[in-house]
Amino acid sequence: MISIGSKAPDFMLKDQNKKTVKLSKFVGRKIILSFRPLAWTPVCHDQMLSLEENFDHFEKHNTIAFGLGVDSVPSNKTWADSMGIEKTRLLSDFWPHGEVAKIYGVFREVDGFSERANIIIDESQKVVFTNVYPTNQLPDILELIHFIEN
Repeated sequence: MISIGSKAPDFMLKDQNKKTVKLSKFVGRKIILSFRPLAWTPVCHDQMLSLEENFDHFEKHNTIAFGLGVDSVPSNKTWADSMGIEKTRLLSDFWPHGEVAKIYGVFREVDGFSERANIIIDESQKVVFTNVYPTNQLPDILELIHFIEN
């Protein structure tokens, strides 16, 4: 996994609405990269909903949270719509397959998807927090909230 203190590698991915997200465009804001293994699974569902439910709180703390997974843009769009996700951007790390997960050190080669992981990047694009969770465990959203508030 990428080391705390490292410069966050830049990337460009499409969100569920086919809009491009370039990490370096968010200098000056804290960024949460919330990696999930696969869409359409119960824990991933709850993980992405927790980002959506806390969107306004993140905004209040100059933070934007992105959900990342190896699913395609159309799959992310249908999935986001099914969950009522309207504000949180779900990024497609579909092709090249898992490339961003690989550069952040959270891709599971054997499984073909990312770890369940959260990475926080500060306003100057340095990695300041990392945590990998068991794939069957919902990350504690309060852990992220407490970190960005301090």
